[in-house]
Amino acid sequence: MHQESLWQAQKRTNPGHSAWYIQRFEQMRADGADLNGEARLIDAIAPRGSRILDAGCGPGRVGGELSRRGHLALGIDADTELIAAARKDFPDVPWLVGDLADLELPATGSAEPFDVIVCAGNVLTFLAPGTAPAVLRNFARHLAPGGRVVTGFGAGRGYAFDDFFADAQEAGLSCQSRFATWDLKPWTPSADFLVAIFTID
Repeated sequence: MHQESLWQAQKRTNPGHSAWYIQRFEQMRADGADLNGEARLIDAIAPRGSRILDAGCGPGRVGGELSRRGHLALGIDADTELIAAARKDFPDVPWLVGDLADLELPATGSAEPFDVIVCAGNVLTFLAPGTAPAVLRNFARHLAPGGRVVTGFGAGRGYAFDDFFADAQEAGLSCQSRFATWDLKPWTPSADFLVAIFTID
């Protein structure tokens, strides 16, 4: 039996949480909010037509935009409601239901490694407790030579930045750059958000 993730625990206590999350971003889009900051950064560092994994893709906001920009995006998320929303809004992108701690994409027919793996939206803070090291190891296994892993999550969410950096190093990921925002403001240890870019050791 899989360990319950913190996202699943939230849904257990509030069954409407995923629907609220989907509606929240739909309303932000309708209000003209800029929802593509993460995708712009990934697009800037990825060669044209890159294979990109949107890990913990939710309703497909990042992967869908990267596909629109000409990349070969694929998304995976454990929440079936969010995947259904992604398939509705971005039908040309393959979206898979799956747990990042058990990531084994060749078994799904996606055998090629990825040029970029992006894990945005605080996904790493919603994992099942203790599974982040396995998730980071899986990212390293699915990365093409010279590829990069890009993560983003906030402070104060139960996953200390120092622990994250230690887990990433143990997983074979070498931190190339770190920023405080997706538009690349400098990171300091007191920052309340971290965007980190890794390569394989």
